[in-house]
This record gives sequence, C-alpha cells and structure tokens, in this order.
Amino acid sequence: LLVTCVLGNEFSILRSPGSVVFRNGNWPIPGERIPDVAALSMGFSVKEDLSWPGLAVGNLFHRPRATVMVMVKGVDKLALPPGSVISYPLENAVPFSLDSVANSIHSLFSEETPVVLQLAPSEERVYMVGKANSVFEDLSVTLRQLRNRLFQENSVFSSLPLNSLSRNNEVDLLFLSELQVLHDISSLLSRHKHLAKDHSPDLYSLELAGLDEIGKRYGEDSEQFRDASKILVDALQKFADDMYNLYGGNAVVELVTVKSFDTSLVRKTRTILEAKQAKNPASPYNLAYKYNFEYSVVFNMVLWIMIALALAVIITSYNIWNMDPGYDSIIYRMTNQKIRMD
Repeated sequence: LLVTCVLGNEFSILRSPGSVVFRNGNWPIPGERIPDVAALSMGFSVKEDLSWPGLAVGNLFHRPRATVMVMVKGVDKLALPPGSVISYPLENAVPFSLDSVANSIHSLFSEETPVVLQLAPSEERVYMVGKANSVFEDLSVTLRQLRNRLFQENSVFSSLPLNSLSRNNEVDLLFLSELQVLHDISSLLSRHKHLAKDHSPDLYSLELAGLDEIGKRYGEDSEQFRDASKILVDALQKFADDMYNLYGGNAVVELVTVKSFDTSLVRKTRTILEAKQAKNPASPYNLAYKYNFEYSVVFNMVLWIMIALALAVIITSYNIWNMDPGYDSIIYRMTNQKIRMD
C-alpha cells in the first residue's frame, strides 16, 4: 500500500514498506513529478526519467499493493511527529492528478478489477473504478450526505476533541466531514480485507480543502485554525496507520501540503477543435511527410515477404507447367484394371 499526502512546499513519506526505499535528504521534488514518484514506487514506468535522488530502486519484485495520496490545501506545512516521517521540499506547486497511475493500473490489471478511488469531498468530485464501487457504495460523497453522516452514530463527533470548532458552523462542518471521509474509507475497507491481499494494486487519491476554508474564515493565526491543524495531523496519522495495517504493511503513505497552487506555472492547453492557423510556417516548400522512425523496418518486412511470396508462386507455376503426366503423376501410370486389382 502506498499512501501519499500532498503538503504545501513539502512532500512527506508517512509510511512505506521495506521494498520501497526513500532516502533522507533535502532534495526538492517538482510538483508536476509527484505522480511519477507514485508510479515508480508501484513499479510502473514513466514517460520521462526521474533523476530525483530521494527515491531509490528498492525491490523490483515486491511492490506496494496500494497507493493512497492525500492532498491538503491551505497550509505550508503540518506539524508532523519527527523521526517517523521523511520530508522533502516541494517546488513548483502546480495542480496534478494520478490519472496516469490509474490508467496504468487499468491497462495492466483490467481483469482483476483493482480498487481505484479518487475523491474531493469539498468539490463533490468522486471517481470509482473496479471493486471500489462495491466497497465504497455507502461512502458519503455529496455535501448533504457528508453533513448528515456527521450527525449519525459512530461519527467523528464522538471521538474528536472539537475545542474551538463548532458543530453549527458550515466551514467547521466541511472540515470535520473530510475527517469523517478518512474514517469511513478505512472502516469500509476493513470489511473487505480480502481485497488488500489480491495481486492487483489499489489507488486512493484524496483532496482535502477544509483546512483552507477554515483559514479563510477565521485567519491562519486564529485558535480555530490551530486546533484544526492539530486535529488534521492526528487524523492523518491514524488514517495512515489504518491503511498501512489493512494492507499488511505493504503500503507507502506520502503527504504533500499546498497552501496555494502557482497557476502561472500551469501549461496552457488548446482545444483540438480550435482552428489551426500557421502564421509562420516552418517551410514554404511542399516537403514530404515525415514518416515514423519505424517505417523503414515495416517497409522491409513487407517488401521481403512479398518477394518471397512472388518467388514461391513463380517456382510453383514453373514446376506445374513442365510436369510430365506420364512420369510425374501416378494416375496416368496405372490402368483401370490395375487400380481395381490393387
């Protein structure tokens, strides 16, 4: 299991198995390469080589059974307990997703129906694939469902010290509902422990924005923000322990906190339906199309196969044309009487 949390300007490893080696060091990791770190730690390939020294090769034949990534918005750093966490500076905090990792899981383990869950409670955004639809069918995903879940039995209200937070404030309820989601995910998964023992890796991606809303509502120097930060750290530690134990210690838990994304670093895209206007064409000449580098290989294969087939047809036709029925065919050398006798 790999649990990944995104902390602003800091990328932290909360839990990891012995097969995945993260080195202690102050090596910065670009924000756009975090999905590549998750993919490589699970044994998948990436398009561009990652020259980041924080991730070692590890055991290639024993990879994590799941990845859990939690992205926390609105804070630069959380007060994680020292000693048990490995942290790295995060540079170029740009929005990212684990869609590439999910696609790799889909293509390689499509017949084994792995658990894939991507959830952003504050945005009511949810994506479930495979066994996740049956495991988390009772998971609250809309804001109304989350609010109602808080006032049901066995909610986090009975176990969390609210301190300065209020049950009657919408911003506080949003923050607490995200903690409820963390609790419910590990609780629902514990009822299907057999899924944590199969051969297909699982993926969990969670985005938490409740702390960001509390900071905007009360201020980052407020008592509510300090209490919420402490409660969140405790909830993340418990969630990481629960998921790590559910997968038998074969899990990596990573954390990244992002105070705000740098949208100026986001690559601008154009729709494929937009008209293409070449103001300065590369060449005014009518040059031939640039063929794929494998064209010569395919061309040679087709060419020599066609030549071999042509020679086979010519040789067969020549032998048939020059065949002597009296000597080359048994039919003409046997009379009807001899055929009947035989």
